[in-house]
Amino acid sequence: MLLNALDYPTFQARLENGHEIVAFPASKRDAAELDLRPGQTVKVKFSPYDMLKGIILKENQ
Repeated sequence: MLLNALDYPTFQARLENGHEIVAFPASKRDAAELDLRPGQTVKVKFSPYDMLKGIILKENQ
C-alpha cells in the first residue's frame, strides 16, 4: 500500500509484512499510466540486495 508521496513519482510504501520501503515506477511513462495515489494497493518488485527500494509494477484491482 502506498502511504504517502515523497517526491513525485517516489512513494513510501508498506508491505504486507509491515516493512516500509521507498517505491517508484520503472519510468515516468509508467507513473502517468498507473495514476498512482497514496492509499492505493500496488504490486512491488524489489532486489534482494537492496531491501529498502522497490519498483511499482502495477496497481492491484
